[in-house]
Amino acid sequence: MTSSQQTATQAPETGTAQVPAVSVRDMTVSFGRSRTLVRAVDGVSFTVAPGEIFGIIGESGSGKSTLGRAAVGMVTPSGGEVRHGEVDPFALTRKQLNAHRRKYQIIAQDPNAAFNPRMTILESVMEPMYIAGIGNRAERRERALAMLDTVALSPEMSERYPHDLSGGQKQRANIARALVLDPEVLVCDEVVAALDVSIQADMLNLFWRLKRDFNLTYLFISHDLNVVSHISDRVAVMYFGKIMEIGPADEVMNRPLHPYSEALRSAEPEIAAYQQRSRERIILQGEIPSALNPPSGCRFHTRCPRAVEMCASTEPEQRELAPGRFVACHFAEEMLARFAPDGGGQKHQKVG
Repeated sequence: MTSSQQTATQAPETGTAQVPAVSVRDMTVSFGRSRTLVRAVDGVSFTVAPGEIFGIIGESGSGKSTLGRAAVGMVTPSGGEVRHGEVDPFALTRKQLNAHRRKYQIIAQDPNAAFNPRMTILESVMEPMYIAGIGNRAERRERALAMLDTVALSPEMSERYPHDLSGGQKQRANIARALVLDPEVLVCDEVVAALDVSIQADMLNLFWRLKRDFNLTYLFISHDLNVVSHISDRVAVMYFGKIMEIGPADEVMNRPLHPYSEALRSAEPEIAAYQQRSRERIILQGEIPSALNPPSGCRFHTRCPRAVEMCASTEPEQRELAPGRFVACHFAEEMLARFAPDGGGQKHQKVG
């Protein structure tokens, strides 16, 4: 990415430069030591504009959850930079960081982890305000009830215990628990993965409404490309700690410029049978790499159907092939050419 993209984005309405809500540059997150060292995130860069929904897609083990946690200061990077606006959260004192984190919250896949089974839902939603020293008990109760109402949970429901609620209701309460601290950025980590498909759409609509009403910025993490592309403005595709591709959600979904993005897209089911028949399913072959011994060159080359000798020896640089389309692949220009008006029509149909 260019340095200008790292430091500023363009305000969509005015065209003036604005400071990103979150910016990450060459970030690495490692665990273990020496022979057991694992780089869960390896040299990742991106920016998220205020009010944007930035999706992060990838298989389990791709590093997307670690990336999300490091981006909001819950995990300390091993290298690189993270900025919240113009603030370096890792340069703050512990007291300053605790206050700063109120504006950068995370909602996890399992809402049970957020709740004490011996506390009512209302008490659990009030708890973050108590820890932060916000208001008195009556004021905390009033705000907690207001946030529960915002996520469509009634006062009667607030007096129940976690085991009395369904998975969707607990996730709504979990969202209310994050909202009481008036955050600016929310990391949504697989927040609909454990829910029935019939409930997922309602939950995604809720997140969209909350973004609009509270002027929120999201990092929306999922293994489901359909979910991420449905709600996101832009999408980053991760594989084995690296970002393979970044671009507008509909572009990545319908015109992928990286073989891994293309494979993820081909695996997504279509509602209409004719769409399913018209798209070629890509079955990834080859060896799944070890996190302790990542492959040289392109991380994806051991499973990539396009891989040649160069892919194993030379890591492709991430470059901008079209406005807002950043790709790290030696064959990205070739893949882009398929979508040109003069010759890519049939192949475009098979992919998207």
